[in-house]
Amino acid sequence: MTRRKALTLIVYAPALVGKDARPVDILHQMEKALPSLQLRWRLSDSGRPIPLPQRDAWLIDSIEDGEFPIVCNGDECHPVTFFGRERSGLFSPGGQPQFEVHVEMPLDEPVLAAAATVLEAVAEGAHAFWGQASRYGYGAEVAQQLRRSAQAPQGSPRGLPLLNMPEKIPAPETPYFLAWLNYWSAATARAIGFPDPARDADLLSRARRTASGGWVVQLTDAPLELDKPDHLDALRRAYERFPEIGGRTMTRE
Repeated sequence: MTRRKALTLIVYAPALVGKDARPVDILHQMEKALPSLQLRWRLSDSGRPIPLPQRDAWLIDSIEDGEFPIVCNGDECHPVTFFGRERSGLFSPGGQPQFEVHVEMPLDEPVLAAAATVLEAVAEGAHAFWGQASRYGYGAEVAQQLRRSAQAPQGSPRGLPLLNMPEKIPAPETPYFLAWLNYWSAATARAIGFPDPARDADLLSRARRTASGGWVVQLTDAPLELDKPDHLDALRRAYERFPEIGGRTMTRE
């Protein structure tokens, strides 16, 4: 699998505390969401999969400094990987460290069909504030939107709005950016004003409520490709609808 044909999921949650059980909860939820998935291998130093007969105990024991190593499905042709890391408070909203969960999966039909369910599983298992799923490489697009200085232009090369750096955003519930699939916890949905039935009919037609009261919201039928005018327009409309995302209301004040 080339990384260009991968789907990446990242969720942002409160930092792990000690030997936190959330990573194991996430794995169980992922395997429930995608029954063909078995994440029961780790990677050797050379990158070869090694079976984990006592995976859950191994994973909890492996947590160190709020992070844990890669767990995978053992399939070198269609790899699925899962790991967690701590995002320093120096680079996080409100100066609070966060727990980032990263998942990478093949961009194929079974994964696309289950992507919203898997994102919900990962985010709810992590007790995430928010999260997203996008085609591999989408982060390079978001990087062009980041406001790195007060003298930055008003928009990105694609005409998308500039976003504040995460450490400039005051609250962890505020998403840094928008993507193809967006997980918003109940707290995040309140913070950005979603849903508003009068304005969000189109988004609600591609949204699902989660067990915890959050939402998974899909912007387009297929993962965003910003060379497609209709995808770029959908993303522009979503940014216009939610000016809080990226801390842009704070910039205007």
